[in-house]
Amino acid sequence: MPELSQETDRTRGPLPFGPAEVTGPSMVPTLYHGDLLLVHWGARVRPGDIVVLRHPFQQDLLVVKRAVERRGTGWWVRGDNRYAGGDSTDYGVVPEEFVLGRARLRYRPLTAVQRSPFALVRWVLSAVRPVSADPSAARRLRAR
Repeated sequence: MPELSQETDRTRGPLPFGPAEVTGPSMVPTLYHGDLLLVHWGARVRPGDIVVLRHPFQQDLLVVKRAVERRGTGWWVRGDNRYAGGDSTDYGVVPEEFVLGRARLRYRPLTAVQRSPFALVRWVLSAVRPVSADPSAARRLRAR
């Protein structure tokens, strides 16, 4: 199950943006273990957005999922890796107050393996990417 390295209540911080580190495989291929996110805490969520939320059964655990659709007073969330589990198929609709923020930017840190010039150029071209809403992913995940 993906979790964030920072397990504090970020909605009450002085800044609306903050970092978060992704662990786990549930958002592969969109996000990988070790990716860093710039999260807009308290941002409005739309279907297809990648969000940070409190786990419904362990509120001290923060998870990263894709908001698929609004159902009643909460969100149906899914991981992009359907084999990893740990999403709304396991725990149902996530209450609105548990959705803390929306990921805006993904930064992939440089690893020690990337030493060749070609690997460094590939890293530079792919290290920082905006994380935008993917409505097609939301439709695809809702269909499952």
